[in-house]
Amino acid sequence: MGLRERLIAQIRAAGPLTVAQYMTACLHDPQDGYYATRPALGAGGDFITAPLVSQMYGELIGLWLVEAWSRMGRPNPVRLVEMGPGDGTLMSDILRAARLDPAFVEACDIWLVEVSEPLRRAQRQGLGDRVSWAASLAEVPEGAPLLLVANELLDCLPPRQYVRGEAAWAERMVMLDDAGELSFGLSRLPLDHPLPEAPAGAILEHSPAQEALASEIAARVMLEGGAALLIDYGRDAPGFGDTLQALARHKKQHPLARPGEADLTVHADFPAVAAAARAEGAAVAPILTQGEFLVRLGIGARAEALANARPDRSEVIERQLERLVSPDQMGELFKVACLHSPGFVPPGFEADA
Repeated sequence: MGLRERLIAQIRAAGPLTVAQYMTACLHDPQDGYYATRPALGAGGDFITAPLVSQMYGELIGLWLVEAWSRMGRPNPVRLVEMGPGDGTLMSDILRAARLDPAFVEACDIWLVEVSEPLRRAQRQGLGDRVSWAASLAEVPEGAPLLLVANELLDCLPPRQYVRGEAAWAERMVMLDDAGELSFGLSRLPLDHPLPEAPAGAILEHSPAQEALASEIAARVMLEGGAALLIDYGRDAPGFGDTLQALARHKKQHPLARPGEADLTVHADFPAVAAAARAEGAAVAPILTQGEFLVRLGIGARAEALANARPDRSEVIERQLERLVSPDQMGELFKVACLHSPGFVPPGFEADA
């Protein structure tokens, strides 16, 4: 019995699922979940991430980490952690660029936080024995300052969705229609927390999972010192809207059409993430767009250097640069947040930059 059939049977027996419960099952069900069984990244897969667009992205993140480490006083050891590391490309590019300062590489105790066994296998193939693995940040040893990177992780952390009716809010649920198929509907149960005023038809997403991760990272930064770089597509101001989407072979699917066979994502809620981090005492740098952040780090100069070294690839490099920073591609939709210990000024986020 496949995931779709098991979800239908579960709803028939126990009642509707929240959107968060449904998304978690689709991504992480041990038998049929997308990340548990069939994650497909890259041009030939279901979606492409910035590290797979160009080596420039990971190289600049690597140089950011070296500079952040230097501003922290060059601690040895330092815990370098990547959460949701995909196929390992980002960490590989980070380490290649970081070799410009061998002392940084020597100081790093490198950890990848990954729950997907297929992705762990890809990471081992690319990175070998230079890194250690954990299933959660809590499993990463304490006792050293933290430098953490999470690229396109928040969008995998599910939200609950609420729909404003004429008189009140109701939670959006996954239930069965008259034909016994998966469908969206509204719960008749009262809400367990108040929601803001909004016009009828508005949809509000609230992700306790995103906020919980921000709280956990912030608590770790406050305990050990350091900084965390979170990069994802999402909003930098509170707002309404349904952002749940399913992707397969780079095309959008209906989120209920193929449970476990497509990647399900939502927009990162950066204001809520920042608020959760501040509640733990951490500082949060002003949220930047990915385009602005990469320009501040010097991606234009890096692209020029690569084009000069490989004139035959200059047009490809220009397209890659455009994909990463252009407002109508990844440049505006993707945002960059930095959670850090108070008093630390993270590279690229300086007030006069």
